[in-house]
Amino acid sequence: MSGSSKGASLAFGQAVIGPPGSGKTTYCHGMQQFLARIGRRVAVVNLDPANEVTPYERAVDIAELVTLPDVMESLKLGPNGGLIYCMEYLEANFDWLQEKLTALRGHYFLFDCPGQVELYTHHSALKNVFVQLAKWDFRLAAVHLVDSHYCTDPGKFISVLCTSLSTMLHVELPHVNVLSKMDLIEQYGKLAFNLDYYTEVLDLSYLVDHLASHPFFKNYRRLNEKLVEVIEDYSLVSFVPLNVQDKESMRRVMQAVDKANGYSFGDQEHRSLEALMSAAMGADFHFASTLAVQEKYVQSQDKAVEEEVMDV
Repeated sequence: MSGSSKGASLAFGQAVIGPPGSGKTTYCHGMQQFLARIGRRVAVVNLDPANEVTPYERAVDIAELVTLPDVMESLKLGPNGGLIYCMEYLEANFDWLQEKLTALRGHYFLFDCPGQVELYTHHSALKNVFVQLAKWDFRLAAVHLVDSHYCTDPGKFISVLCTSLSTMLHVELPHVNVLSKMDLIEQYGKLAFNLDYYTEVLDLSYLVDHLASHPFFKNYRRLNEKLVEVIEDYSLVSFVPLNVQDKESMRRVMQAVDKANGYSFGDQEHRSLEALMSAAMGADFHFASTLAVQEKYVQSQDKAVEEEVMDV
């Protein structure tokens, strides 16, 4: 699996990234189980040195190379500095990673990455790991998980959009942004707009107007307008809704990722024309996946209203 081995078969997979608490490890476990049921040989690679316990079996574990507690204790670093050091240490020991991955050739890979935002927005260590994997003929898509509760707060949602855009530009991988924990969204409060407004990132001027009605944010209208302009000018950010407990939701995310990293069009599986088309539906796919979740969300809202009326 050397960088010059042009004849080697391609390896496909996902780099699962996102802020702490967004559900990366849960996603890796759920996607591993889902893919195994449809016949893919899946290997989960834990690249998070802070992951001491995981629900999935680790095919490769960075803890064999370096752990965050050891780094923090020996170098007297905090969690953020320790994570950056661990990623730089991994970057300096590519031979260890290459040896581990070579033994798993033929698998579909899920890379469970650390939850430090700086690693995805401006620090180069993890980006360099992805670049090296590409040289080893890995075809990865970045699956960027964002907690869906940010949709219930317009200010936080603008911040998430900026972070997602920055991550897409910095990581330089085919990108699928995912709104995780959609099954819990009704617990966070009512959305100001329909769900497709957030997943498709529609006209954000409405969001700015909504923010302007808030006593705090009205003083920052010009700033929010400029941030929104940057997001809309690039026109790159959109989201796929995800409920890990729902097989249909997992299938839709899988199709989006397969299209992004080219797995749908590779030689790893025999696929029918129907399977290829289902992974390449583009805007129609996003609309359908959002519509399904939106229906469940609206039904839960209607049920809550009915219960309130009955109580009265």
